Amino acid sequence: MPGRTLPTFTLAEVESHNSRKSCFVTVGRNVYDVTDFVDSHPGGSELVLEYAGKDIAAILKDETSHTHSEAAYEVLDDSLVGFLPALNGTSANGKAKSTAVDSGEVTADGEFVHPRTGMSKEEDLSKETDIADDYKTHKFLDLNRPLLLQVWFGGFSKEFYLDQVHRPRHYKGGQSAPIFGNFLEPLSMTPWWVVPLVWLPPVSYGLYLASEGFNNLYEEAGWFLFGLSVWTLVEYVLHRFLFHLDYYLPDNRVGITLHFLLHGVHHYLPMDKYRLVMPPTLFFVLAFPFWKLVHVIFFFNWYIGTTGFCGAIFGYICYDLTHYFLHHQNLPLWWKKLKKLHLQHHFLDYENGFGVTSPFWDNVFGTQLRSPLKTQ
Repeated sequence: MPGRTLPTFTLAEVESHNSRKSCFVTVGRNVYDVTDFVDSHPGGSELVLEYAGKDIAAILKDETSHTHSEAAYEVLDDSLVGFLPALNGTSANGKAKSTAVDSGEVTADGEFVHPRTGMSKEEDLSKETDIADDYKTHKFLDLNRPLLLQVWFGGFSKEFYLDQVHRPRHYKGGQSAPIFGNFLEPLSMTPWWVVPLVWLPPVSYGLYLASEGFNNLYEEAGWFLFGLSVWTLVEYVLHRFLFHLDYYLPDNRVGITLHFLLHGVHHYLPMDKYRLVMPPTLFFVLAFPFWKLVHVIFFFNWYIGTTGFCGAIFGYICYDLTHYFLHHQNLPLWWKKLKKLHLQHHFLDYENGFGVTSPFWDNVFGTQLRSPLKTQ
């Protein structure tokens, strides 16, 4: 069932479906609705109802009791309706986290299916979401209507919002879903080429001005590389502690709406080509305090501060372009590994894997990713 966004049921919910009118069973953490199969079971309906609301993994494997044919497993595959939560351990940012990677759901053909997203491989990411069915099932956001006001007026709890916004959807035709639905809409959409077009000129000009303060090119290059390396840490910190503030968010419409605008919409619609890189205005707002901070730290030498800052901005340019191409290009060698890690962050474990241009700081701080997601 990969490619579908399926709900997560509590154990109590599954156990309540224990009658002929509504019969659920589980295998591991997979939840199946076998109501239509109750009266068709070759051994009689009572054998099915005996396990209604329960796990049937043991009886399926018990050849002494009853040998189940391939047809029985096909019935289960067609009846998958959701998953039980797999909670064990703590996420990077403080919440009990899903360990689906460890307890992974596997279909009859051996494919791993993530219990929250229902996805198993890269191709699932771009499967078009059935908008009407998704809204009917989850009661979250209607992709046909402007999203921002729905988030603001939705009355969602933080827990429900975070669960839903991290279940990826793909808008019809690969287009962009409406956020504002008015004249502000273009301001929320940024093609990837805008990033180098806007920011490379000021970086070049800043390096030109700062070059007057150095004795040679190597000295300036050293500070530039220093700023570039600092960016990798800033990238990690921003992604982990700002973009994924998540469980420290205020449980109100202000916090949830700001989270959605800043990063939630990207996790909700991760394949949207026009909301993958940061709009220049937003980046300026985030970068300006760092400009001031750098020159407070390097008050003794404006040239060093400016060169280091230019190195960091160049790192940001590399980050945003890398981010875009990790989503939309089949990349070689090193970038293929980065792509696998980043897609795992989106579709398997958003609570870890915060480095985009490099997994270095994830390895340092223990937020590495590991999963069986298949990529091209």
